[in-house]
Amino acid sequence: MNLTTIILAAGKGTRMRSELPKVLHKIAGKPLLRHVYDMSRTLENNRILIVYGHGAEHVLDTLKDIDAGWFEQKQQLGTGHAVQQVSDQINDNDAVLILYGDVPLLKQSTVQQMLAAVSEKSLALLTVTLANPKGYGRIVRNEQGLVTRIVEEKDASEAEKQIREVNTGIMAVQGGLLKKWLGQLKNHNAQGEYYLTDIIEMAVAEGVTVTTSQPETEDEVLGVNDRNQLSHLERVYQQEQAKALMTQGVTLYDPARFDLRGKIEALGQDIEIDVNVILEGNIRIGNNVKIGANTQIKDSVIEDNVEILANSVIENAVVGRGSRVGPFARLRPETVLAQNVHIGNFVEIKKATVADGSKINHLSYIGDSEVGSKVNIGAGTITCNYDGVNKFKTVIGDGAFIGSDTQLIAPVTIGNNATIGAGSTITRDSPENQLTLSRAKQISVPGWQRPAKKEN
Repeated sequence: MNLTTIILAAGKGTRMRSELPKVLHKIAGKPLLRHVYDMSRTLENNRILIVYGHGAEHVLDTLKDIDAGWFEQKQQLGTGHAVQQVSDQINDNDAVLILYGDVPLLKQSTVQQMLAAVSEKSLALLTVTLANPKGYGRIVRNEQGLVTRIVEEKDASEAEKQIREVNTGIMAVQGGLLKKWLGQLKNHNAQGEYYLTDIIEMAVAEGVTVTTSQPETEDEVLGVNDRNQLSHLERVYQQEQAKALMTQGVTLYDPARFDLRGKIEALGQDIEIDVNVILEGNIRIGNNVKIGANTQIKDSVIEDNVEILANSVIENAVVGRGSRVGPFARLRPETVLAQNVHIGNFVEIKKATVADGSKINHLSYIGDSEVGSKVNIGAGTITCNYDGVNKFKTVIGDGAFIGSDTQLIAPVTIGNNATIGAGSTITRDSPENQLTLSRAKQISVPGWQRPAKKEN
C-alpha cells in the first residue's frame, strides 16, 4: 500500500506572541515543520502534502527546498477543513497519515506501528494517557473497551472530562474511507469548526475498527503552542541527542549543558566535550578530540588528536590532526589548518590555509592568506587584505618568522625563511632568508621636560 502523508501546518500560533508563523519556530536550530517533514521522508513509498495558511509567503520562502505538495488553507475552519483542502489529491487505495507541523518529536517507530493497522476495516489512531488531560479531546470507549468517538473538551460532559486517555490528532486511514468521511463533516459544535475527530464516530457507525496505539512518552506527541512548550521540547530533544552520543562513547561533562543543532556525520572515539558546547550543521569529529567549554562549532571537520580550548568559535573550517585552537580563537569560513598547527588566544583566521607546524598564538588577524609550514607569527600581526572594495592575498613562505605588531599589506609575498622585524609595515615582497623591517628612526630628545600642571 502506498502512503500519502498530510502535514497540517496552517495555524497562527497566537500564544507564541510572535509575527513568525508557529511552524517556523525552531528546535535545535531547525523549524518545527522541518522536523516533521524530515521524519516523514524516512517512510517508504511516501508522498507528502503540506497544508499551510498563516504567514503563507514566509513559510514557503523559508522552506522552499522541501519536496512536497503545498496547499493553502485560506480560512482556518478546523482540522477537518484543513484536510479537505487536499481531498482531491488522495488516492482511494493509499494509506493516509495525518500529522501536525507543530509536533516535532514524533518517532518513525511510532508511525510504523500505526500504519501496520491500516486497512479497509481498520483505522489507526494515536492516543496518549495524561495525568492532566485538560484541553485535549477525550477518547470515549464502550463497555468492551472499543473506541466509539472523540469528544472535544468544550463539548464534553463532566464525566467525559474525567477521562485521561486523549486524542493526539495523529491518525492513519485508508484513502477512500477518508475522502467519504471528509464529505460528511459538519460544524455543529461549540467552535463552529469542522473537526477531523468526527470521522472516528463515522468509522464506528460503519463497522470500521478504531485501532489505538500510544507513543513511548507523551513528549513525543506534544505540540508547541507557547514558548514554555517550545523550551521544554528543546531540552527533551537535546537530552536525546546527548544520550545517543554518550552511548557511542562520547564524554559529555554535563549532558544538560550541551546542544546539537545539526548532525555529526562521523564520530571517532575518546571524545571529551566540556559544558555549554554548541555543535551546528554538519560536523565530523575524529579520535581523541577535546572540546573546551563555551565553544561553538558549525559545519566543520575536527581531525584526530585536536584540542579546542574554551570560548572558541569555528565555522566552515578544517582543523587538522594534532592541532590546538584557542582559547578565545575564531576560525571563520574556508579556514584550513594542516597538522600540528597552533592557533592561540584572540586570533582570528578567515579564508586562509595554514600548513604543518605553524603557530599563530596571540592577538592576530590572518585573512585571505596562504601560510607555509613551521611559520611563527607574532602577537598583533594583521594581514591588511581589504582596500574597501577588493580583497587581496598574502602568501607567507615556509619557515618565515613574522615579528610582533606587523602589518602585511596585501598583495604581498613573504619568502621562505624570511624574518620580518617587529613593528614593521610591509608593502612589498620580502625575499627569502633575509631580515626585512620598516621603522621610523628612534630618537631621544635631551633636556625634554614633561608638561606639568600649573598650580593655582
